[in-house]
Amino acid sequence: MVLYTTPFANSCLCALHTVSWALLSPFCCLVDRLLTPFTSFHINKNRRGSDQCFLHLVCIILFTPIYLALLLAVLPLAFLGFLLWSPLQSFRRPYTYSRLEDKGPTGGAALLGEWRGTGSGKSFCFASANVCLLPESLARLNNVFHVQRRAKEIGKRIRNGASRPQIKIYIDSPTNTSISAASFSSLVSPQGSDGVARTVPGGIKRTASVEYKGDGGHSPSDEAVNNPASGDQTNGGEDACIVRISGDEGGRPPEDDPATDSQARNGAGGGQKGQTPNHSQRDGDSGSLGSPSASRESLVKARAAVDGSSGDPGATNSKLLYKTSVVKKAAARKRRHPDEAFDHEISAFFPANLDFLCLQEVFDKQAAAKLKDQLHGYFEYILYDVGIYGCYQCCHCCEACSFKFLNSGLFFASRYPIMDVAYHCYPNGKCEDALASKGALFLKVQVGSTPQDQRIVGYISCTHLQAPAKDSAIRCKQLHLLQDWLAEFRKSTSSSSTANPEELVVFDIICGDFNFDNCSSDDKLEQQHPLFTRYKDPCRLGPGEEKSWAIGTLLDTYNLHEEEVSTPENLQKILESEEGRREYLAFPPNKSSGCQKGRKDLLKGNGRRIDYILHGVEGLSPDWKAEVEEFSFITQLSGLTDHLPVAMRLMVSSGEEEAA
Repeated sequence: MVLYTTPFANSCLCALHTVSWALLSPFCCLVDRLLTPFTSFHINKNRRGSDQCFLHLVCIILFTPIYLALLLAVLPLAFLGFLLWSPLQSFRRPYTYSRLEDKGPTGGAALLGEWRGTGSGKSFCFASANVCLLPESLARLNNVFHVQRRAKEIGKRIRNGASRPQIKIYIDSPTNTSISAASFSSLVSPQGSDGVARTVPGGIKRTASVEYKGDGGHSPSDEAVNNPASGDQTNGGEDACIVRISGDEGGRPPEDDPATDSQARNGAGGGQKGQTPNHSQRDGDSGSLGSPSASRESLVKARAAVDGSSGDPGATNSKLLYKTSVVKKAAARKRRHPDEAFDHEISAFFPANLDFLCLQEVFDKQAAAKLKDQLHGYFEYILYDVGIYGCYQCCHCCEACSFKFLNSGLFFASRYPIMDVAYHCYPNGKCEDALASKGALFLKVQVGSTPQDQRIVGYISCTHLQAPAKDSAIRCKQLHLLQDWLAEFRKSTSSSSTANPEELVVFDIICGDFNFDNCSSDDKLEQQHPLFTRYKDPCRLGPGEEKSWAIGTLLDTYNLHEEEVSTPENLQKILESEEGRREYLAFPPNKSSGCQKGRKDLLKGNGRRIDYILHGVEGLSPDWKAEVEEFSFITQLSGLTDHLPVAMRLMVSSGEEEAA
């Protein structure tokens, strides 16, 4: 399939669209500016002092007549632009594909050759987030401001979090198989303006520098650091540093694997970079949701530097200092949650080696372009400006014709090549959601090839469902359409047959903002949808029943900018306690108690989790299976959006690999 790199098929249509938008955009900008003071005043009037409210009111009175006069002045040009712009939308393609080719060891071509479908399997990391990049006047209804500035900062944070190298820290302790949150969060905590890292508790001895100051971009100097002249080999070209930590508890450490010891000594001397830890809590703390265990893949992706070589962490040019993720020695690894098949945590950073990113509410075109430019420092393949504009009618579902002022808001980024793409707009959107072309984006990606030249592929679906709480029936219909469209997409893009399989399907992911949770009584209809029988939700026990460690992903908009949650680390610590979750997460409405504000003591549970990542349990190639390895709730976008991003690491393997 040929992917569309421009919104129109030829340059003539592109030129006409540019002219029409040049005539129309001043009017749209002025309308946005006119509405912005009213929407921001609505959300902040209870938090302003009387003097500030008075000044804000004076500004509204002074500037509103000016904006109205300017609107009348540009109205004739806007009308001409609209007459030209509207019919052009019927020729517009439903997305724009962008590729910034990376020929380095982390580029798509190199990643494809990295895995041949053999060995101990491979893990892939997926993340989903609602980033609320609406026009400014609409974004302020959710208490987030400065859309263009936020778009750039969101891109930087995601890139920096995902591109940090992985650190392996082995713990020698006869009794303790975990590290408390306070211990490993202060192992290398963010340094202040003096550049000095905080102290390490006495029970933990740091034996090597684990600071990372990379900016997430790719440069020749980085490549030189990552590929020393010694010629040592890495798995996938990713950096790692091995650090040994000894406990002060008595007793003899467990016997060490000689190969592991050698690797640890080499890594401790030659690690160039470090990694941020994903914060965890003490075993005895209330609301403990973390796990200090790293993924299975992170245990094997280690760079063994030359003995005696010295790493200079200060040589890398970065503005962020990361803490380090902690893993246990493979021979002595023990999960903090024996009854759970995977690790879970609240993390202050996006997962290292993030492979696929799905975003929602990237409605603003300028913001989407800035976000794309930032993320291209890490992701080679990006789809943005997804959706349709203008008149839209679905003949078999509705008679009325709706006009779409905004696109779908969906945005997709990948480290692996995109093979096929399809987009469908939900025909049953109502109220304010009918003004945007909310829908579903379906993608087929290639993640490797077998020695027999069979393509190894996966399917990813990203969606954003109807928002108003009362529209349960609409959301259920949209979930039905999602399944039907996905089945049609898989059938149309499959090049395999049972007798002659040309490709192997190793994962099937659905993610996005579903706008319903698994704990509200009003969402019972969606909670029982058949989608959850074909796709597994790692955070869910059953309809209306969440796992104890799962937390809400919708933040309380009134408290987004409180100092206590102003940084990723602060928000992480707050959400690890039940009291903090009651204060800063949104909860299901309580009809008998009125609004949420003022009834925090009555709230039960861990908040509304409306952002999902599901993985398919059916439809994979024979003898292949996918298992969740890690699940994370991420606080790195604190202050930038009213949602918590979620991430999942999925291990795919075949029966042949397990037998070997």
